[in-house]
Amino acid sequence: MILAKIRGTVVSTQKEESLEGLKFYVCEQLDIAGHPLGKYIIAADAVGAGDGEIVLYVTGSCGRYTSLTKNRPCDATIMAIVDTLEVD
Repeated sequence: MILAKIRGTVVSTQKEESLEGLKFYVCEQLDIAGHPLGKYIIAADAVGAGDGEIVLYVTGSCGRYTSLTKNRPCDATIMAIVDTLEVD
C-alpha cells in the first residue's frame, strides 16, 4: 500500500461502462513522514474518501480486490483512509 493525499477529483462523462458509479481522485504520493513526493496517480475510491484526506492506495491487480472494483478495469484503488500514522 502507498501513502498519499487526495489533491483533487477527476470528472469523466465518457468512460468504460463498467466504471459507472466510481469516483476518481488525484492522489499525491507521500513519504512515511507525510511529505509530498511530487508523484501523482489517479485512483478509484473504494472507501468514501474526500478531498484533502490522507489515504492508502494499491496498484496493479490488487486494485480489483474490493467489492466496488471487482471485475472492473482499475489499476489504482484507494483502500483506506488514514486516521493516524505513528513512526518510531
